[in-house]
Amino acid sequence: MTSGNDVLYIGGYTPATGGNGTGLTVVRREGSGALKALAETAAPGPSFLAFHPRLPVVYAVLECEEGGVAAFSADTEGPALLADGASGGSYPCHAAVDPSGTWLSVANYGDGTVAVFRLGSSGLFDGRPRLFPGEGHGPDPARQAGPHAHQSVFGPGRTLYVTDLGTDRIRRFTVGAEPAPHPDGPVTVAPGMGPRHMARRDGRWYVGGELDGTIRVYDDGWRELGAVRATGSDGPNLISHIEVSPDGRHLYAANRGPDTVAVFGFTGDGGLTPVTEVGCGGLWPRHFTVAGDHMYVANQRSDNVAVLSLRDGVPAPAGPAFEVGSPSCVLPGPA
Repeated sequence: MTSGNDVLYIGGYTPATGGNGTGLTVVRREGSGALKALAETAAPGPSFLAFHPRLPVVYAVLECEEGGVAAFSADTEGPALLADGASGGSYPCHAAVDPSGTWLSVANYGDGTVAVFRLGSSGLFDGRPRLFPGEGHGPDPARQAGPHAHQSVFGPGRTLYVTDLGTDRIRRFTVGAEPAPHPDGPVTVAPGMGPRHMARRDGRWYVGGELDGTIRVYDDGWRELGAVRATGSDGPNLISHIEVSPDGRHLYAANRGPDTVAVFGFTGDGGLTPVTEVGCGGLWPRHFTVAGDHMYVANQRSDNVAVLSLRDGVPAPAGPAFEVGSPSCVLPGPA
């Protein structure tokens, strides 16, 4: 059976959630980097996936108004549904598991609720989730009328960080014996930024602003150290995913609108300097991942996962894309 970094799992939108995908798709990476289909499992709008750190379990948010979350077997012959239930809010868009495999955090974009599920020894949901509703708004009346939780990241000190696009905040929670709001409260970022996804490297946080098109750098005390535009193109840009390269030398950002992947290097003090910007191989790059010496980009509106080779950290087209309906997440399978 094929497993580990040679396998990718793709989630996306299905007809019930505004897309044309089928659910979960499992593919194998060939030696050239090309993708070959292995299995499909029907699921209603599994728009983001997360893996248990030790067990062969993959979690999916089911992005609909009455949000759902599901656990599947991480089986390359076809993921099987193990458990499902309500996400604790509406339109969940992201999930993350803490390094110990104890907690699963779900960001509900629609109403801003953060749901934290305890995971049992089998990796399945243990009881009802702990729910943390959002509050507040931002200066953009169209996009920030209320809270919109967008991404969960488990950081150092048993702290859970959640971007809130609707309120220009990074919400913080402690995740010890029980999850609870952090005693220091949320972090406030630039007004109208619309924080979406973030990454961490060497004591610095890098946060992509979906609404203002910037990537901002913060220290561990959440003091802003600088900001760069994520694209050199004119016109609207809705940043989606950002990620530090596995070797720590680059930061990548996917730009929706310009339909590019931007590459940044790091300065000595952790700042960002542009390296290059390349086409994403499709339309509306919703998410990407790096596996081996290739980058795989989930292009939601062109129904494909593009295959880009990496040479000295810079992506370039590397053969035909893998066709799949409305992809929104692509992740390497568990080792």
